[in-house]
Amino acid sequence: MSDQRPVGVFDSGVGGLSVLREIRARLPHEYLIYCADSGFAPYGSRSAEEICERAFFLSQFLLQRSCKALVIACNTATAAAAAPLRQQWPDLPIIGMEPAVKPATAATRNGVVGVLATVGTLASARFAALLDTFGNDVDVLTQPCPGLMECVERGELDTPATRALLDSYLQPLLQAHADVIVLGCTHYVFLRSLVQELAGSDVRLIDTGAAVAAQLERKLIAASALALPQRPGNESFWVSGNDAHMDATLQFLWHEKAFFTLLPT
Repeated sequence: MSDQRPVGVFDSGVGGLSVLREIRARLPHEYLIYCADSGFAPYGSRSAEEICERAFFLSQFLLQRSCKALVIACNTATAAAAAPLRQQWPDLPIIGMEPAVKPATAATRNGVVGVLATVGTLASARFAALLDTFGNDVDVLTQPCPGLMECVERGELDTPATRALLDSYLQPLLQAHADVIVLGCTHYVFLRSLVQELAGSDVRLIDTGAAVAAQLERKLIAASALALPQRPGNESFWVSGNDAHMDATLQFLWHEKAFFTLLPT
């Protein structure tokens, strides 16, 4: 049977659109509902309790719209809220994210890996566990990037200010000869071209969007919940806050005819 219920995806802002893009490519017939919690961004500067509260609010909003699965398209929110969300809804497929430390340590040629991420992600117990598990034989260098996700939220992907900020975060990793760099925030995926330019072609960039889409597909198959190819899928977009520039950013990052609806408070 075809399950036409939607899949819910949420992030602290527009960064999770990079994950939504991978989901759409892999699952072209699914109806996707995306929530950008831009009114409460950045999550990296908030406490775990605040992030968890927002994750529950967004999850409940999506479940009220009969979502058959949830994707936490945010590393920081996954670290803070994935476990309590799964405890609250044990039968619901909930797919989270984490920085791609494991594939990065497997890909490095010289044993030096750099991680660009938010302060919240790098401070989380979940990230510490990743390092303990996969970082023993590799030098994993972490670089917090305050202000970088805000550049993406404003649609400033290659301005002089964004370029200078990103370069300041990359230089310590490059000077340490990192040959693999993990894009540890969904927002940073939209800066991939700029990161590659500044880091050089010999540095490999890794993110987890495609892996998340593949895991979602596996979970939907296991639950017999895939939408069969009866019609093309579509998307709807919701946002917290009331910033006039958000539609312009959405149209720049997703599609010129896309627009946000304001989330209820």
